Amino acid sequence: MNILSLAILFTLQPLAAQEALSPSDREALLEQLEKIREQADSKVDARFRTALSAFSSAAKSPNTALDLYLKCEEMVNFDEMNKKNVDFREWKRNNEAKLSDTSFRLALQQQLRWLVLTLEASSEMPDLDKLALKAGEIVETIVVQAEDLSAYREVIQQDVTSSVFAQAYDINGLKVENWQLSPAPVAAVYEQVLLPPLRSAGRIESLKAAWKRRIIHESALLDAWSGKPGEKPKPGVHSPAYEKFLSETIPKLRWEAEVDLFKVGDEKAAAMRMLKHIDENLSHESAPKWAKDFVTMLEVKESPESAP
Repeated sequence: MNILSLAILFTLQPLAAQEALSPSDREALLEQLEKIREQADSKVDARFRTALSAFSSAAKSPNTALDLYLKCEEMVNFDEMNKKNVDFREWKRNNEAKLSDTSFRLALQQQLRWLVLTLEASSEMPDLDKLALKAGEIVETIVVQAEDLSAYREVIQQDVTSSVFAQAYDINGLKVENWQLSPAPVAAVYEQVLLPPLRSAGRIESLKAAWKRRIIHESALLDAWSGKPGEKPKPGVHSPAYEKFLSETIPKLRWEAEVDLFKVGDEKAAAMRMLKHIDENLSHESAPKWAKDFVTMLEVKESPESAP
């Protein structure tokens, strides 16, 4: 007896004959529910595997990324909307300039690469070190291509689970804890993905290098994307936001880096650098707080045994 039959059976029972579920009834319901759950999980897993395979293959090059984009666009915004083939062809003609632009294809490729990582991060036991390594490579690529990607930065900034790729493969709305759904917020990507796996005594040098890369990546992307989309910055000319980042944000990030290294175990070297950092940035608005926090970090708490 399937779950539908059980539901019909209960519906047809006379109202006067109300009965509690018997142990056998409960067992039958639980068995059917377990089968339904297994079937649902199987369908979800199959859908994810299919999507992961398609995305991974398409992310190999800008051209293959565009090919999948066109297929997904046709499926989501034309086939499912019951529009005609002629409508899709007309849409392609109207967007020919964008579709033929190498920068647009590069943006699609990076979006797909991040979407693949997002699917991998959603698994039950993701390999955090592997994810961090791949995420770092994507961020590096985006920074290197920042000027070319400027015109289509909205593609990079979009939540990948709401992209046309995710919609076509029915994985939109995917929730992933401790993960950014776009590689564009570099600061958040470092905080959630790239730095945590490095916070251990045996990886101090890697943590130090990662903080340096974070500062370089944040400043470079801000400089490249400060203007209007597609507008390349003039050599030697920087936006007010970038100048403020240099004077205010970078000293804060350098302080946070040293605090991070101090807590992980690089106490002596980090303490010397922190002292120098405060001395060199006395006019910074955060200098008094840094000094106060530094005192707290250096205080040696007496144990109950050593107290008089």
